[in-house]
Amino acid sequence: MHLFDATTRFYGGNAIVGGGLPLAVGLALAEKMQQRDGIAACFFGEGAVAEGEFHESLNLAELWRLPVLFVCENNLYAMGTRLERSESQPDIHIKAQSYNVPAEVVDGMDVVAVEAAARRVCAAIRAGGGPALLECRTYRFRAHSMFDPQLYRDRAEIEDWKHRDPIDRLASWMRETGVLHDTDITAIEAQVDAEITQAVGFAESGRWEPVAELARDVYAGEVAT
Repeated sequence: MHLFDATTRFYGGNAIVGGGLPLAVGLALAEKMQQRDGIAACFFGEGAVAEGEFHESLNLAELWRLPVLFVCENNLYAMGTRLERSESQPDIHIKAQSYNVPAEVVDGMDVVAVEAAARRVCAAIRAGGGPALLECRTYRFRAHSMFDPQLYRDRAEIEDWKHRDPIDRLASWMRETGVLHDTDITAIEAQVDAEITQAVGFAESGRWEPVAELARDVYAGEVAT
């Protein structure tokens, strides 16, 4: 949640629901003021749409014609609340359109469809079209957290969505189109397994952070003792 790596242009996750939206608008404003052709891409869930930052950010982004792509990963449930129970207008792209922000819906379980939509929308943003929003209709197969009993949805619903697993669909599409063959996919899976094993080993062999460094990178100057 609190990862940050400016070298890869990843400007951080955020513990505040919707907290990344105004940050993305600020980054997009910086791109415009410095006359660069970068686009700030902001990913958030449908639960963030209920926050004021969503509306404020879309409004300012359109007013200032900023190069920002808002990507809403709509998995239908904000923690344990179904979207229709919390929103009088559950179609998120319509909310964006109310601010004159071009918006469209895409099948978030289809990697190829999402890529095609993102390329098309980013081209329009770079051409001076201002901000845009993609509502990716998707689904989470597991509970929101380890303490979530999932009493708000039926198991049959989960199993039905699993038939649309985006990884399986992408693998099938690649086989059908000849982009990859079974041997290629097997090699990729082996590489991923090795990377995961290495990452887990690195984490488990790591040391605990010394208490003396608890306030490091928290304050600008020396910490009074």
